[in-house]
Amino acid sequence: MIYQNPTPTVDIIIELVDRPHRPIVLIERRNPPYGWAIPGGFMDCGESAETAAKREALEETSLEVELIEQFYLYSDPNRDPRQHTISIVFLASATGIPQAADDAKNLEIFESWQIPAELCFDHDRILRDYWRYRHYGLRPQLKA
Repeated sequence: MIYQNPTPTVDIIIELVDRPHRPIVLIERRNPPYGWAIPGGFMDCGESAETAAKREALEETSLEVELIEQFYLYSDPNRDPRQHTISIVFLASATGIPQAADDAKNLEIFESWQIPAELCFDHDRILRDYWRYRHYGLRPQLKA
């Protein structure tokens, strides 16, 4: 029997805690789908979600992050146009100067009012949920 299961991924909202207003890091993707995205990627076999999050953050932003909390899980079958994925989203902190690497063609640091319109996947929803949580303490609501 062949199973067709969703693929696990991680996304890491990295807050730069050594800057005013704790801005976040977004990457511009080198590979399709093109556009801006929260750093992240696929989990490797035998790897925990936490290890994958730290690895992906370092690979794409050159930052060693401290994971603060598991924020939410996003699993809409249409969230990634390539295949059905499940993303475990982490909040993390870091200090220093991020640099684009690996799958990141470019990266920039953004305040909440500066987020680019060309976000990949469901990252617009994730960032809306994140900013609502950051500013008002409201977590995303479960949806069936």
